[in-house]
Amino acid sequence: MKENNLINRESERQARGWSSRSYVYGAVSSFLSTFVTFPIYKTIFRQQIHVYAMREAIRQLQQEGLRHFYRGLFPPLVSKTVQGTLLFGTYDTLLHLISANPSGPYKLRDRWKAGFMSGLLEAVVLSPFERVQNIMQDGRKNARFPDIHSILRYFNSYGLKEGLTMGYYRGFSPILLRNGLGSALYFSFKDPIRDCLSGKGLPSWLPPLVSGSVNGTITCLLLYPLSVLIANMQSQVGQETLSLGESIASIWESRGKKVSLIYRGGSLIILRSCVTWGLVTAIHDLLQGNTGKKKEQE
Repeated sequence: MKENNLINRESERQARGWSSRSYVYGAVSSFLSTFVTFPIYKTIFRQQIHVYAMREAIRQLQQEGLRHFYRGLFPPLVSKTVQGTLLFGTYDTLLHLISANPSGPYKLRDRWKAGFMSGLLEAVVLSPFERVQNIMQDGRKNARFPDIHSILRYFNSYGLKEGLTMGYYRGFSPILLRNGLGSALYFSFKDPIRDCLSGKGLPSWLPPLVSGSVNGTITCLLLYPLSVLIANMQSQVGQETLSLGESIASIWESRGKKVSLIYRGGSLIILRSCVTWGLVTAIHDLLQGNTGKKKEQE
């Protein structure tokens, strides 16, 4: 009787758009996937900043040594965990709130709206983390900013004179656009792709893994130029502020007006996106599936 009451209360919370489990599942899946993909991400970042080929980026990281290889791990570890918590938790909450049928199935426009809004919230919360992360992973800043505390001290002293736009929220407008569109695209097609593969005799973990890999890869490739713009804007410290248009023009000129150089690092981002979003989606859906089975058994 007591267990049934607990289950009923959980169902009521889900109908109202609140379920703490959605936030926990997002946190766990993102935390685990970050460890696997960090070396790939750091190599891509060097390609975005220095326009290196893959071998040159790897050679630079090797020259810096193991001590600096894991430099900058803490900010993405924290930010990705928070990202997963917000992304999946707020999406689930918003989807229940805006959908005419909270129990599902959900329309494409509802998934798009919920994903876009959750991406905007994610951008507001995580922009400071991304700013610190991009400074930490720029090899040109190793001497000036040897650790996270040195960056925070700068922002809390001289950085305050620059304001939030130049400090923690530099490059905020393209982050809003990238995160909003990225989340909307991911959540719009994640479940449909997974459902198309389900029920075909495949292992239960394979459809969400493939869905996350394909969906995440396509989304990241479409929005990759925005990521290049953000990385270059946020890695700058104490320099003259350029408008968004000026920043775009500067990067376009520095790449020799070639799309191929804008997409330098694109080969690795395919691998990173496949691994990251495949793992995140598979772990998240697996946790949800296990919970459902337990409820049925109870």
